Amino acid sequence: MTKLLWEPPFIQPHRLGEINKFGRMKARDNYVEHVFGVPVALLKEEFGSPCFVTSEIHFRNNLRNLKKAFERRYGDVIHGWSYKTNYISAMCNIAHQEGCYAEVVSAFEYEKARKLGVPGKKIIFNGPNKGKDILERAINDGAHIHLDHLDELNLVSKIASRLNKIVEVSLRLNFDTGFTEPWSRFGFNIESGQARQATRLLAASKNLKLSGLHSHIGTFILEPKAYIQQVRIMCKFMREIEASHDIEIDTIDIGGGLPSKNALQSIYLPPEQVIPPLSEYADAICNTLIEETNYRNQLKRKKPTLIFESGRAAVDDTQALIVSVVGNKRLPDGKRAAILDAGTNLLFTAYWYNHQVQMTRPADGPLADTALYGPLCMNIDVVRSSIQLPPLEYGDTLVINPVGAYNNTQWMQFIEYRPNVVLVHEDNTYSVIREREDLEVMCQQDRLPEHLKIAFSTTEAKK
Repeated sequence: MTKLLWEPPFIQPHRLGEINKFGRMKARDNYVEHVFGVPVALLKEEFGSPCFVTSEIHFRNNLRNLKKAFERRYGDVIHGWSYKTNYISAMCNIAHQEGCYAEVVSAFEYEKARKLGVPGKKIIFNGPNKGKDILERAINDGAHIHLDHLDELNLVSKIASRLNKIVEVSLRLNFDTGFTEPWSRFGFNIESGQARQATRLLAASKNLKLSGLHSHIGTFILEPKAYIQQVRIMCKFMREIEASHDIEIDTIDIGGGLPSKNALQSIYLPPEQVIPPLSEYADAICNTLIEETNYRNQLKRKKPTLIFESGRAAVDDTQALIVSVVGNKRLPDGKRAAILDAGTNLLFTAYWYNHQVQMTRPADGPLADTALYGPLCMNIDVVRSSIQLPPLEYGDTLVINPVGAYNNTQWMQFIEYRPNVVLVHEDNTYSVIREREDLEVMCQQDRLPEHLKIAFSTTEAKK
């Protein structure tokens, strides 16, 4: 006879899905023993907990499928790998080996791309903060510079004049599609006339040549029709400025925003029911662009190159996080809670996703509403505020996924060290692509003035 699991008595209100007239919800054997083909226990033993685990072949396949979806429908396509989504060097170079340009938004990201061997002509330089030095380097490297505001336009013009160069630039646009909240803090607004003002300045410039248009209408976009409207507005603007000025647009960059199969907290249906397939986005974007640029055939002009800058859709489901239970609690209302060795310091996306959490052993006991907290000394360190789990034990291993987008870039050096990141290769071997931090790493940039090198005075030390 199996011994029943004993818990101390407590008072708890009835909760949906738990105790009711039909009894308690039975635990489902929804557990995993492997991550990307490698035993979880082996990874935890070798690399510790917490630990990020990433699949190389899954990432490569996602990149290939993304580009293929657009190339089949349009032909002349560039995929810019969004560095801010995951800029671990190995991940970036996988993207570049698959033919992706580097899409960067800062001096740091630009310098990283160049260090990794990406030529300037294959770097798309976005972002609102491009300093003089990095702009000069980008101009000399032949990078694709997307202008974000008038001060930047003037700065690039001055640098180009001093270098006696004609610099091709793209103009970042913002506008209201009616489907997403306008990202009006970036680029030049069409409705207010800012974009036309910038176009007039570029058309009159001796050192700048407008050759591209760019916009990014939002993030995790669930409605493909939003992209239809985006492309229509951009193409209408393109026709107007080409007719008004001696300008020919060579590239249309629609930015990113394609969703992954993660679960947004604001949506109650599972991702499989609310996330449209990639083909719907590719159809919407490519068919509209073809339709809106047909006029170019009569003018004997080449159709513009389509650039897209997807990050999340390519990498999110290629990574999982192995964590351990370090404590259990009963909250004042009787709800179960568990403390994990990883929280929002590593899973920043827990603030807007309900990440899937799976055990690595069969369930032992009934499911109950459970809160999962991280190790940080802050009340908002919540991995899941509510999830149905069986009783957890100290030392239990959990697997959280998908976590590949924005966590290895937005993680924090706060309270805890950042862990190992492991890459599982195509032959099922694996290696560390970012080592766990230690005290030396954390203190590496510190500088102690001479009079502060002793923590306690001699007198205080004796006490």
